[in-house]
Amino acid sequence: MRIVIAGGHGKIALLLAERLTGRGHSAIALIRNPAHASDVYATGAEPVVLDIEQAVVTDLAATLQGADAAVFAAGAGPGSGTARKYTVDRDGSVLLAEAAERVGTRRFVQISAMGTGLAPAPGTDDVWAAYIEAKTQAEDDLRSRDLDWTILRPGRLTDEPGTGSVTLAPPRIGRGDIPRADVADVVAALLDAGHTAGHTLELVSGDTPIEAAVAALAD
Repeated sequence: MRIVIAGGHGKIALLLAERLTGRGHSAIALIRNPAHASDVYATGAEPVVLDIEQAVVTDLAATLQGADAAVFAAGAGPGSGTARKYTVDRDGSVLLAEAAERVGTRRFVQISAMGTGLAPAPGTDDVWAAYIEAKTQAEDDLRSRDLDWTILRPGRLTDEPGTGSVTLAPPRIGRGDIPRADVADVVAALLDAGHTAGHTLELVSGDTPIEAAVAALAD
């Protein structure tokens, strides 16, 4: 498959690109900073410099032309303010999904976050509340589209080595941690799993091997 990854220099995205190219797929990583191209090349993927905060839908449509799938892995990241939670985490996903519809790239995996869809608890930090609201709006937009979408909500991300075993199920499964390496492996497996289209899934570390956890969603 030819797969376009938005947020291509993020930690999960780089791990995902490495997994995909290792499986013989073609990965195209969208990056904002040209200096990050060497990191993308090291994964076997092709970097494309495209800032989703500045791009228009035709820019993304041109990049998606001929792609079999799109992955939204972008995020404003720690230290960003409230405004960028909307311009990146929400608007970036909406733009990529609109472009995918335009060119017929039907498979779409959106990396969201645990807690999305719930009202923030009283006293929640304004930036975190904006992040959850932006992710919720991005999910709602994607569900409205004629795409074979899967939404993945990981728990608290860590940089620990992947274990290869997870808990993966529809909401709500309870909060927990998950290594970024395992998230990347789950996304790679989901891209090939057409039976997960139309599903919102939550993900934390667990006892089920990833391939088995994805296959079980067909039951």
